[in-house]
Amino acid sequence: MTEQPVSVLFVCLGNICRSTMAEGVFRNFAQKPQYKGLISKVDSCGTGTNYGGYVMMNPIPLPNLTRKAKLTRSFCATIAAYHVGDPPDDRTMATLEDHGITDYYHAGRKVSPSDFNKFDYVFAMDRSNLRDLQNLQQRGHTDSKAKVMLFGEFSGGPRSEVVNDPYYGGDEGFAKAYEQCTRFSTNFLKHVFPNVDPKA
Repeated sequence: MTEQPVSVLFVCLGNICRSTMAEGVFRNFAQKPQYKGLISKVDSCGTGTNYGGYVMMNPIPLPNLTRKAKLTRSFCATIAAYHVGDPPDDRTMATLEDHGITDYYHAGRKVSPSDFNKFDYVFAMDRSNLRDLQNLQQRGHTDSKAKVMLFGEFSGGPRSEVVNDPYYGGDEGFAKAYEQCTRFSTNFLKHVFPNVDPKA
């Protein structure tokens, strides 16, 4: 669809598992000779809002609980460690290394409003990430150039897919995330550069 260089940002919640997996995979594609000069920037980040060392996500309404129970349940259900400055999860790195990607480094960061003008594509790993990104983009940044969408729109199937968070699971979750990120990257590159073979 274009022969102009593209820039891509991958986004999940904590920026240590899924988005870093996607960035590592995509960077590996970008280093191939056939993409020289076609991919200008690749990065990843997380969506949460810092609050006392935690990420506060969208509150979950719990109208049938008492106020004390509601606050406790809401707090427990809507916080997670925010990994600014942290390297990718060891399991992400191990999965990448198992597939020959050994030169990837990253320090976790939070998404910034300026990202919507720095990148052509901003890919969310799941629908919650997508909503957070769309809300941030709409708050005064409707003229930004970025196309904000699920990375899984490039699943290659009739329906889009989400990349589920593997953080609390086993190695199979990371293997699945790698497979999805590889497949989505391949299909996206075919979409934007139809005359280039990503497997060459």
